[in-house]
Amino acid sequence: MAAASALAQASGQTGTGLSTPPPALPAHSDRADNGVRLNPRDFGAKGDGATKDTVAVQTVLDRCAVLGGGEVVVPAGTYVVGAIRIGSNTTLRLEEGATLLGSPDVADYPITQVRWEGRWIPGYIGLVWAQDARNITIAGKGKILGNTAIPGRVDRASGLRHPALIELVNCHNILITEVYTEQNDMWSIHPVYCDDLTFKGVTVKGGADGIDVDSCRRVLIDHCDFDTTDDCISLKSGRGMEANVIARPTEDVTILDCSFRDKHWACIGIGSETSGGVRRVLVERCRCLAARTFAIYIKTRPGRGAFIEDIVMRDLDVSGAGYGFLRLNILDSGKQDQFPVGGPDGIPTVRNFAFERIKVTEVPVLVEAVLIHPDKPLDGFVLKDVTGTSGRGMTLANMKNVDIENVRVNVFSGPLLAMDNVTGRGLENAQPLIPTARPRRSRACPAIASA
Repeated sequence: MAAASALAQASGQTGTGLSTPPPALPAHSDRADNGVRLNPRDFGAKGDGATKDTVAVQTVLDRCAVLGGGEVVVPAGTYVVGAIRIGSNTTLRLEEGATLLGSPDVADYPITQVRWEGRWIPGYIGLVWAQDARNITIAGKGKILGNTAIPGRVDRASGLRHPALIELVNCHNILITEVYTEQNDMWSIHPVYCDDLTFKGVTVKGGADGIDVDSCRRVLIDHCDFDTTDDCISLKSGRGMEANVIARPTEDVTILDCSFRDKHWACIGIGSETSGGVRRVLVERCRCLAARTFAIYIKTRPGRGAFIEDIVMRDLDVSGAGYGFLRLNILDSGKQDQFPVGGPDGIPTVRNFAFERIKVTEVPVLVEAVLIHPDKPLDGFVLKDVTGTSGRGMTLANMKNVDIENVRVNVFSGPLLAMDNVTGRGLENAQPLIPTARPRRSRACPAIASA
């Protein structure tokens, strides 16, 4: 009910007429209970923390699927496994005291096509994975742990991407609830081309990104706790012409009542791989407790194309941010693709961003939003009901239909607002800002920023 209420409030008009349609919630279908209950110990699993139990665990998962679905119940113990695949209509329930521990041997993870930094490339599949499946649940008080014996995100010798912790490809109707996850230096949870996903009460701890939502629709992340080294949540949709032609956006994402701690980048990042587009994102009632850079970082670049639009964030409590609350970088974030989207179409469209009821505590910068292409200004930006303390204020460039209202932040240095090429309301007493340098045009792709 809280999620439905939040979504209802997100619709309608904001500020200067900015209209932000609410994201759709996941449309979960009922899971029929056919009474199948399977225990991997009955099929030879030891759970002793040393024996590889991959065959036994995979056997019960396969048997559950061919019997039409049911539950695989993993009792207390530490089960060392390589990559295990979950089939349709299956619940993987980890009882309290049960741990799935990833094998330290990359040979235990099949090589397949994986999406990595916005492109489909060969790589090792995730520890717990599913593909072309539906009606999957991962639940319980147990743990899923990546093996720290697999360092880094890419194998230096082969160039292959290392396994994610949980990876879901082209799956539908997914529920992940209550489990504790801890990953090594690779991404933790990576759904790609998935619809109708809910993460509820999940603990996400890891040495890289927490949840990377990649070209997915109708996603709810609710009451989750993040402690990560890179972005806690990252919203992506691919990079360059490949993803732009595939045109599968990330859309209808709702993030509610979460806590974020980040050691290297942002609490919530949108981009930089956005060539399929990102739209209709609602974030409410979240605590950003630590971020190496900005708590909220929205980023892309010319050559991506597509759009980032209809982003609403409300009732955020921000502290411990190393650089500040909010940064927008639409000019030069992330790798330029080998085959970028050329010409004016390659400049991303950005519109309808609203940030309301924000409390900031001793952030170095309130808003840094100057790296926006002058040929495609941000259309619709609301900053309303913001309180707290900040080292410096807001710098804005290349925006229209801006509404700044009731920003009561104690700024220790410089003006509260400095701007260039910005129109809208609430801009009185703004100081002038040096214009953003126009991006250079490369010879290969006119109107594309240099890599």
